[in-house]
Amino acid sequence: MEQTQKPSSINRRQFMVVGFFGLLVLLVGESFVAVMRFLKPLKKSGFGGLVYAGKVDEFLVDSVTRIEPARAYIVRTDQGLLAMWQRCTHLGCAVPWEQARDEFHCPCHGSLFSPVGEVIDGPAPRPLDTFPVLIEKDEVWIDTGKPQERSSYDPSQLTAV
Repeated sequence: MEQTQKPSSINRRQFMVVGFFGLLVLLVGESFVAVMRFLKPLKKSGFGGLVYAGKVDEFLVDSVTRIEPARAYIVRTDQGLLAMWQRCTHLGCAVPWEQARDEFHCPCHGSLFSPVGEVIDGPAPRPLDTFPVLIEKDEVWIDTGKPQERSSYDPSQLTAV
C-alpha cells in the first residue's frame, strides 16, 4: 500500500512566530541600510565639495564675483583667479564686497580687507581664507572642502588662467 502524505500545514502559532521573525529581519535590514547611508560621505558637490563657479571668460580682470553656493568670492587679477571664503577670520561673520569702496567690509566688528583678502584694518588676525580653484575645459570649479589659511597674500596663491 502506498501512503499519501498530507500537505504540511502550519498552525496559527507557527505562522505568528515566522511572521514575527520575518518582520524582525526586515527591521534590522532597514536599520542597517539607514546607518550605512548616515555614515556614507556626502557627495562632492555643493558647499564642502566642488562647486561650479562659471566659465573663465565670465570673470573679468580686476573683478570680484560672489559665488553664493560656494560661500566664496572669485577675484580675477591680470595674473589669475583667487577664490576666497566670505567668512571673516576674526569671528566668522559673512563679509560682503563693497564695490564702491573697493574692499571687503565685515559688518560685525569693522574689519576691512583688500580685493585679494589682505587685512587693511580691524581686529581680523589674518587675510581671508582661500579655496583651491580648478579649471577644467574652460570651467572654473571651487573646492570648498579644502579651505586654506594664509598669513599674507602672495601671487603664487592665484590659479593661472
